[in-house]
Amino acid sequence: MALFDPDEACRRALEAGLVVHRAHPLNCETSIPALIGGVVMPSAHFYVRNHFHIPAIEASSWRLEVGGLVERPLSLSLRDLRNMSSERLVVTLECAGNGRSLLQPPVEGEKWGLGAVSTAEWIGVPLVEVLDRAGLEAKAREIVFRGADEGRLAGRDEPIRFERSLKIDDARGGGAILAYAMNGEALPVQHGYPLRLIVPGWYGVASVKWLVGIEAIDHSFAGYFQTEKYWYEREAVREPVTLQRIRALITEPEPGQERQSGEMMVRGVAWSGAASIARVELSVGDGPWQAARLLGERHRHGWQWWELSTRVERPGKTRLRARATDLAGRTQPEQPEWNRLGYGMNAIQEISLSIT
Repeated sequence: MALFDPDEACRRALEAGLVVHRAHPLNCETSIPALIGGVVMPSAHFYVRNHFHIPAIEASSWRLEVGGLVERPLSLSLRDLRNMSSERLVVTLECAGNGRSLLQPPVEGEKWGLGAVSTAEWIGVPLVEVLDRAGLEAKAREIVFRGADEGRLAGRDEPIRFERSLKIDDARGGGAILAYAMNGEALPVQHGYPLRLIVPGWYGVASVKWLVGIEAIDHSFAGYFQTEKYWYEREAVREPVTLQRIRALITEPEPGQERQSGEMMVRGVAWSGAASIARVELSVGDGPWQAARLLGERHRHGWQWWELSTRVERPGKTRLRARATDLAGRTQPEQPEWNRLGYGMNAIQEISLSIT
C-alpha cells in the first residue's frame, strides 16, 4: 500500500498551528484559541486522529466495494458516488480520548488536551441510499466499514486494517453519509480522501476514513478496534463508546491570562451527540451559575457557540467554570468518570485567571 509522506503531513500540521502529539502516525489537536470562529473549522485546522500511517490513494483507480449479505454487490467509483443524490451536514467530530490527559490516575493512550474536536460541513451520499441500492438480505445484522489504512500492532502477527461496524438500525437510521467533500472542497488526504464515513453524533472512531469496503454480516463484528478498543471499562462495567458526551469549552479568555477587574466577556462552544444544546451556564469565582447566551442557529449535530458578559471585581486568582445541558436533559458531571482506556472525559471545564 502506498503511503502519503508522513513528514509532509506533519509539516502541514505544524504550519497550520495544530498541536502535534505524534508524527508517525500523525495525531494532532486544534489549539483551544483556534476554536474561536464560525460554524465550521477550516480543514487545515481540523484535528487529526490516526491509528496508522496515512494511505495515498489514486481516485482514478479507487473503488468502494459493497458486498457480504447483499442482493446486488456494488463496485462504485468516486464519479458514481458524485452522480448519486447528496446531502450537506454540519457535524462536529470529537476523538473519544479528548481530555484524556486530565484523568487521574493517568491512563495509557494519546494524551489529548481538550482540542481533539472540530466541526466541518460534509457533503456526501446518504449511506442508506447505497445500502438500498445493494439490497440488504434479511439475515444481515451489522454493517462493517473498512478503511485502507493498516499497520502492525504489538502481539499481532499480521497487519490489521482499521475497521468498525454499526448495527443495521444505526447504519440505516442514524443519518450517516459517505462524504467526499469537506467545507466545500474534496476531502483532504489527512481526513480520508477520497471517501470517508460520517456518523453524526458519534465519537469520531465511527467515521471511518479512506473507506474502501462496506460489508453486511449476520453476526457481531469482532475486529480489533471494535472489541478491544473504544469501550468504557470501569469496575464491573464494560460498554461500547458510541454517542458523544455533552461538553462545553471556554475558548476566551485563555487559561492563565491576566485580566483587569470589571466587565469581562467569556466565550465558548458546546456540543452533544444526544441532542441539541439547551443551555450553557458559567460560574465565576465559585459564584452562582449564570445563563450564557446561545449564538447563531442550531445545527443538530454541530457545536453551539455561546457567550456571557460578566463582571469580576476582586483582584487575585479566580476561576471560571462552564457547563452545558442538552435538550435530552444530559448535563456535564462535576468530576470526570475514570475508565481504563480514558474515553468520554466530559467533566465541567475549569480555567484560572489572574485579576488585577
